Amino acid sequence: MQSYEERSKDYEKKIADFQVKQKQPYEFKKKYAETRVREFIRECDKRGLECHVSVGGLDSITLLMFIHSLGYTDIPGVSVSSIEDSSVQEVHRKLGVIRLSPYKNKAEIIREFGFPVLSKEIAAKIELLANPSEKNKTVRHAIITGETGEYGGFRKGTRMQLANRWLELFGGYENENEGVDYQIPPFKVSSKCCYFLKEKPADDWAKEHNSVPFLGLMASEGGRREKSLMINGCNYFGKSTIRSAPFAIFMRDDILQLALDLNVPVPKAYGEIKRSFDGRLYTTKAQRTGCSMCGFGIHLEKRPHRFDRLRERNEKEWDFWMNRCCKDPDGTPYGWGRVLDYIGVGWRDKVFDMKNNQISFADL
Repeated sequence: MQSYEERSKDYEKKIADFQVKQKQPYEFKKKYAETRVREFIRECDKRGLECHVSVGGLDSITLLMFIHSLGYTDIPGVSVSSIEDSSVQEVHRKLGVIRLSPYKNKAEIIREFGFPVLSKEIAAKIELLANPSEKNKTVRHAIITGETGEYGGFRKGTRMQLANRWLELFGGYENENEGVDYQIPPFKVSSKCCYFLKEKPADDWAKEHNSVPFLGLMASEGGRREKSLMINGCNYFGKSTIRSAPFAIFMRDDILQLALDLNVPVPKAYGEIKRSFDGRLYTTKAQRTGCSMCGFGIHLEKRPHRFDRLRERNEKEWDFWMNRCCKDPDGTPYGWGRVLDYIGVGWRDKVFDMKNNQISFADL
């Protein structure tokens, strides 16, 4: 078994090699992705496995069309489409994506488990703090203090620790154990939404069809998968997980350029793909889409953010999620509005943007 130091050196080399590939030109990355797709399919054939594309927004729609452009038109796209924006669902129908049903509806998940806020990784940590047990005692201590146990080399100040701003708002569950004085939020937080809405239905479909997924993930997006993609590479054949992420080395510009090259139908929620004054590609509306009740990354968005855009599209749905999707024990209704107020994200004010002749939002 490798020591902590040996593991660290091995990981550092893999990450450095991966980052070199990220800096290569677009044409190199496109060819690299093609090679990884063909490699993955060959290996799956040897193992008697089928393949499918896990489809959601623009990135994975582009992946599906990319794989089909290589001649593998029999590889299907699979999605829990009902949780996506209506314009994304429209593209799914056009492309013949297999549509699965979620195991719980969005409101049930929030009421039972909590709000998916900040990021999946942060939400999972807050959820651990709120549900203490003897088994997660060491992890909870690391989340508050950054101090790891034996497996982590008894380090201090690690990334396991929540950032100070989130400790102040969510670390109060450990006040007595750690001798701190943090707050406890007036709502539950959870990372389980994705599991019930899409991960479990997709996993069950995959098992039933003896199929493994292509995923439209890019390490450049950051988040909890960034390090895993850098260490494990595009194609991964593990004991319990087999997957391919051919776009792992892509940057945002690369995926948008490929979408243009393939003439991918861009869902209306994204607007159009344009080039900025500095030469970078971007989408004129949403940069990402997803479930209408998801708050992962909301604190990083400029206004109009995703809930503002939901208000433009459907004010009744917006009102439900912001004000009425949950109830306190005394029957008081609340929703995402309470969460956004708590983390300091504006959402209430609505003004008319004279310059662009459209509704926009700002905190006045």
